[in-house]
Amino acid sequence: MVSIHHSRNVAETPAFSELEWARKIAAATGWRGEFIVLPKDRTPKDLQHPGNSAQHWEADSTRIRRELDYCEPVSIEEGIRRTIEWERANPPGDFNPHPFDYAAEDAAIITH
Repeated sequence: MVSIHHSRNVAETPAFSELEWARKIAAATGWRGEFIVLPKDRTPKDLQHPGNSAQHWEADSTRIRRELDYCEPVSIEEGIRRTIEWERANPPGDFNPHPFDYAAEDAAIITH
């Protein structure tokens, strides 16, 4: 089938929030910590990102799934497992933890 005159979105269904992704990754790695979501005014500056984090963009992949029978080649869980495996086998060589302000992060969550 030729795809002319139409655009098609390749997107995950369902679309997960950043927190939902983090929880899935945590579960896959066996991490049992707690995620603490802070309001922007209490979030340390080095963790703030530009943009509107209240906005949630979700692409609709109905057309590509219906017209071209698209489906993910692996499950979300398998994709996460493979990604974790690859990341563990290929750590960044130039990682520098010093830009992180762990004291500010600790202070922000103490008042949580």
